[in-house]
Amino acid sequence: MNIAVDAGNLERDPEGRSIGHDWDAYTVADRDGARRIELAVDGITCAACLTDIERGLRRLPGVVSARVNVANRRTSVVFSPDKLTPDGVLDRMAAIGYPAQPFDPAIRRDSRSSEARELLKCMGVAGFGAMNVMLMSVSVWSGNVTDITPETRDFFHFMSALIAIPTVGYAARPFIRSAFAAIRRRSLNMDVPITLGVCLAMGLSIFNTLNHALEAYFDSALMLLFFLLLGRFLDENMRRRTAIEAETLATLRADSALKRGADGELVRVPLSAVHPGDIVLVRPGERVPVDGEILSGQSDVDRSLVTGETLPVPVAPGDVVHAGTLNGAGLLTVVVTAAVEGTLMAEIERLIGEAQSAKSGALRLADRAARAYAPVVHLSALLTAIGWLAVGSGWHTALVNAIAVLIITCPCALALAVPAVQVTAAGRFFRNGILLNAGDAIERFARVDTVVFDKTGTLTSPEPMLANRSVVSDDLLELAGRLARSSRHPLAEALARASGASGTFEGASEVTGEGVTADLAGRTLRLGSLSFCSIDDELADPVRSAHPDASLIAFSDGERKAVFAFAQRLKPDAVEVAAALRARGCRLVILSGDREAAVSVVTARLGISDWEAEVDPAGKIARLDALKAEGRRVLMVGDGLNDAPSLAAAHVSLSPVSAAHLAQAASDAVFLGERLKPVVTALDVSRAAYKLMKQNLWTAVVYNLIAVPIAVLGYVTPLIAAVAMSGSSLIVTLNALRLRRVAMPPAVRPPAAVAAALEETTGGRA
Repeated sequence: MNIAVDAGNLERDPEGRSIGHDWDAYTVADRDGARRIELAVDGITCAACLTDIERGLRRLPGVVSARVNVANRRTSVVFSPDKLTPDGVLDRMAAIGYPAQPFDPAIRRDSRSSEARELLKCMGVAGFGAMNVMLMSVSVWSGNVTDITPETRDFFHFMSALIAIPTVGYAARPFIRSAFAAIRRRSLNMDVPITLGVCLAMGLSIFNTLNHALEAYFDSALMLLFFLLLGRFLDENMRRRTAIEAETLATLRADSALKRGADGELVRVPLSAVHPGDIVLVRPGERVPVDGEILSGQSDVDRSLVTGETLPVPVAPGDVVHAGTLNGAGLLTVVVTAAVEGTLMAEIERLIGEAQSAKSGALRLADRAARAYAPVVHLSALLTAIGWLAVGSGWHTALVNAIAVLIITCPCALALAVPAVQVTAAGRFFRNGILLNAGDAIERFARVDTVVFDKTGTLTSPEPMLANRSVVSDDLLELAGRLARSSRHPLAEALARASGASGTFEGASEVTGEGVTADLAGRTLRLGSLSFCSIDDELADPVRSAHPDASLIAFSDGERKAVFAFAQRLKPDAVEVAAALRARGCRLVILSGDREAAVSVVTARLGISDWEAEVDPAGKIARLDALKAEGRRVLMVGDGLNDAPSLAAAHVSLSPVSAAHLAQAASDAVFLGERLKPVVTALDVSRAAYKLMKQNLWTAVVYNLIAVPIAVLGYVTPLIAAVAMSGSSLIVTLNALRLRRVAMPPAVRPPAAVAAALEETTGGRA
């Protein structure tokens, strides 16, 4: 059955009967009991469109927030279900002139490709027509100063008209559609002055041709269209590529799962039918479809999406796996903790969407300027015409100069100045494993002069590592590891992982606050505190001296004794990152809640002299306030729940994607992987992006300060105006693309899984 969708978002069958929809199924839970719906919206062309949508939705009772993502024409609406329904949101979108439907990445991808193809066709037609008309225009220009006959000039003008009229009718469609849609909404966007300028230039040219005038302006109209379409095609292509990079995550996510039913049967079901508490089977070579905990089975899992490391990680019962990771050769049975919403993959996609739709301070300034500019353009053109008529010029001269002003003052460059850089920066951040969580993060990262690190989980791995493995015998470690599996103490769990032991001892029992004990062949095995295992100072002191930052756990089997030292391992690139930040002029500080001995070892290895240990959250905020009082702009890097207040209090903040959810929510950006290179990358890309933003804004302002007076005084023809205006738009777009070539630190690499998927998607293009 063929189904059509009308402007009111209702599907109808061929007989015209409406087909109902359960729009609630397209919503997901958001904060504080609100619901969120993602909408695909066509017809978004400039800052005025974004403003129309966001203002129109925010005025609707029950709407908590509304943000438009320009990169993929996506609108995210958060609303209170007690006051508003999804139907009300869709009806509101139709009422303000932007019909919408629930967002589908596949449909949006096809639509984006279709838009790019249409722009390319229009640009080709405009270029072909402009070249042919320009050949005849050059002949007319040269003939007007030599000996061209009126008949020949009229012939060239008529031929130009025959080429230009159908060319404009085809190539100007994107601008005309957008302009008339804006007028129907009783608003103005940038396409209104463009359409008006092209129509006036064409109308005056046809009038001049019919009246055998010396000049016609078909070349101006076609050149204007060609350069505008070229700029819009480059902008669309840039946004499309950024969106494709973000959508690459979809290739890392399974769309179904092998679920075990109540009767024990395995059934392949879509992820929407999988819920927390369900049990799924992950076969060898499959991507893990859900976040969950392994019930049974052992395997190696490629966790490069999360950690950035390409080496597979052994997993066993009790370990956590994430959606999007790749299972190795083993069969895993997993109990689901999150399936569609709430998974690590879903959180990453949410952060990408928020980063692309968030507005920076510079972008908000450019939006306000572009909104005010459209009426100013029309007013300037009108006043120019009136002024020339007032000084005694004819209507023809007044109209030509008004057209030139109308064209040359179009705010395309101003509207593109910041979004072009922001979209390019978002793609660059994502390719390096950084996801922005705040619209103005780029400006704030660019101004950072001090970096404050938490230690545990940020500079060091969150899980303790066995530091004295080389002095412990394999059989003793294996016995201790098996006994450790019967304890929930963090050090015992770390020992179990380090030993790689499987199985437990029957009858093992835990002594609260002391350790765990079991019997083996008439011997008593003990694992726990030094006193619990009867360890004297003679055995413990050498371990303490060798590893002053370590925590100790002891083992005894009745005959032999061992002391295990567990310390947090410094992240592989921490030393390199510290040196790179110092080279960029940043002051480095460590604020940690850990004990002094543990912190001092880390600071010594990193060469950081400004540090404090045993600092509580209030103490961290007090130190940040002190740095602010010194005029410092602080980047806080942390990952724990105790870091959330200081992350929110800092000038700008960054946390790993493995951080606690509260820490992620408080940070301005998160980064993938275990390495710290994204900290350096964030500063480098932001500084370059902020510099390009300022360059683009100044380019747009200086262009208008110079071009407008010249056009008003009548020194610019419509053709020159078209070239100048289009040239300014191309300059800011190409300047933004320079961000793709900003040099990164040599060791900066995006997570391997993301990089591989991007390579496959983009064909290896940088």
